[in-house]
Amino acid sequence: MNAKEGSKVSGTHAEGVAARYLISKGVKIIERNVYSRGGEIDLIGIHDEVLVFFEVRYRGRSSFSTGAESIGYHKQRRIIKAASYYLHSHSLWDYPSRIDVVALAPGITKQYRIQWIQDAIQA
Repeated sequence: MNAKEGSKVSGTHAEGVAARYLISKGVKIIERNVYSRGGEIDLIGIHDEVLVFFEVRYRGRSSFSTGAESIGYHKQRRIIKAASYYLHSHSLWDYPSRIDVVALAPGITKQYRIQWIQDAIQA
């Protein structure tokens, strides 16, 4: 397995962990890995009657930044563009929505430390 394949497996696993965590917090996951010309949305869900686009980030022990810190300006623009495209293509412009980040890192007492940052990226 090359590095890119290993990264994809880690990303898929992290998205599964994030989805289970979000479901336990009352989020209804409605789509996963939605691709568009704008980019990719990792997870899409409904939380308290709000459509939420989730960016899932995993950082290992050797990383110098957290998952949330790893989302730079260009990545934020791509996420906003993908979310906008989704809203437009599904005629959901009037539906309340936001973009959240779920950051995962190896835990000390649990397998993962999970940080859910609501409204993390502003359009």
